[in-house]
Amino acid sequence: MTTTRNLHALPTRPRTTIFSLNGVLWVLQALWGFFFAGSGFGKVLLLDGALYEAAPRAVAWYAAVPQPLIVFIGVVEVLGGIGLILPALTRVKPRLTPLAAAGLALTMVLAAGFHVVRGEFGLVPANVVLGAVSGFVAIGRWNLRPIASAPLTAPRLLKALAVVAVIVLLTFAPTWYTMTHAQF
Repeated sequence: MTTTRNLHALPTRPRTTIFSLNGVLWVLQALWGFFFAGSGFGKVLLLDGALYEAAPRAVAWYAAVPQPLIVFIGVVEVLGGIGLILPALTRVKPRLTPLAAAGLALTMVLAAGFHVVRGEFGLVPANVVLGAVSGFVAIGRWNLRPIASAPLTAPRLLKALAVVAVIVLLTFAPTWYTMTHAQF
């Protein structure tokens, strides 16, 4: 008995999943990076005394925290947000990405504790989600899908500058405009 082979049939390929862990990590890094950079920049802008005086009307917990601490939290969030994207994208010191994610996770744990102590239970779920995803990115980029390091080259430097420009245009500029032109 002979078997015939259908020459017109398409060859079958092994089935692959639509989402890879690496892709999920990149999406989360980008989303969380832009979120934290923008949110942190809003806090850094409170270095301006007039903005700081008006801010507690928009965000109640600002009244319970000294201005330098709010600005420090903002700097941590800006650096963490940039750290989620830039080192991994340029492959220059990519081990900074999971460290930035771990730092943001710790910041969110502390923020959740602060809100629990103040009885602001409605703010805790956001801190938990932000912290949990940051922790997932930290573990993912440290153990599961680390990014290999590469030497700094001119194209990588240009890519880094382009990323910083995009962060400025998409997060810092709108945040600055909102903070300086909104009526609290």
